[in-house]
Amino acid sequence: MKITVNGTEHEVDVADDMPLLWVLRDELGYTGVKYGCGIAQCGACTVHLDGQAARACQVPAASADGSEVTTIEGLGTPEAMHAVQAAWVEHQVAQCGYCQSGQIMAAAAFLDLNPEPTDDDIDLVMSANLCRCGTYPRIRAAVKTAAQKLQGA
Repeated sequence: MKITVNGTEHEVDVADDMPLLWVLRDELGYTGVKYGCGIAQCGACTVHLDGQAARACQVPAASADGSEVTTIEGLGTPEAMHAVQAAWVEHQVAQCGYCQSGQIMAAAAFLDLNPEPTDDDIDLVMSANLCRCGTYPRIRAAVKTAAQKLQGA
């Protein structure tokens, strides 16, 4: 299987049904992708697969062959954070932090599709990613701030 992750092409020999999550974490070392539930219910494993948010725990390796994947490690850097990452820091969203890479990846993909979201839009989309610490008000505020930054405001 050939896969491009964060701009780097990789070739891995894995079973066709191995979840992309394990390809990324165990085979390629991208540990920013988290295992949460394994059944696509929590969102901790969210990555961008060919530009779309995807739950890596449910994507078979064979389905990702030839694809481009972006993980949290490829979204931005500490020196040049993506607007969503910067907003997360600004609003101090993370508490335990476990779900945050999936939250950030979901928010970034969402803002690509809806650059001017309402509170209801944000709540609807982001409710698909679970946060046991309950930082949902901060998540909404950070997504709103990131939307403004991405719009140049």
